[in-house]
Amino acid sequence: MKELLRTTNPVLIPFATALLEGEGIDCFAMDVHMSTLEGSIGILPRRLMVRDQDLFRARAILRDNDIELEG
Repeated sequence: MKELLRTTNPVLIPFATALLEGEGIDCFAMDVHMSTLEGSIGILPRRLMVRDQDLFRARAILRDNDIELEG
C-alpha cells in the first residue's frame, strides 16, 4: 500500500474516500483514531492509503477534484 494523502482536515479523508470508492478504487484510512492519544485537538495527520497499482489513477482523481497532494 502507498500513502496517497496526509491531512489534518477531518472532512478531507471521508470526501477523498467517497471519490475513490465511486471510481472503484479501494482505499484505507489510517490514524483515524489517533485523536484519543492527542486529546482531540487535531494536530496528528490522518493518512489515506491505496494499493500500489491504483496510486497513479487515485492521484489523478483527487487532482481532478481540486484536492491538493504533496509531492
